[in-house]
Amino acid sequence: MNQTLSPERVRADVAELLDCDPAEIASEGNLVDLGLDSMRIMALVERWRAAGASSLEFPDLAEKPELAHWIMLLTGRTA
Repeated sequence: MNQTLSPERVRADVAELLDCDPAEIASEGNLVDLGLDSMRIMALVERWRAAGASSLEFPDLAEKPELAHWIMLLTGRTA
C-alpha cells in the first residue's frame, strides 16, 4: 500500500501503543488480546494515513487484528 511503511515500522508502532518490545509481538497473535483497543487502532490508522496509507480505514485493521495481516496490508510484505 505504501513504500514509506516498512514491516519494522508497523511492528514498532504497534509495540509503542502496547508498551512492549517489538520482538514480544507474535506475527499471528491477536492484537486485541494483547490490549490493543479500538481507540489505539484508530490512532494507528491516523498515524499510517499520515505516513502515506491514505486509503486505510478502521475496518481494514479491525477485521483481522494480527500483525502479519497488517504488515501485508500496509507494505505488501510478510512480517
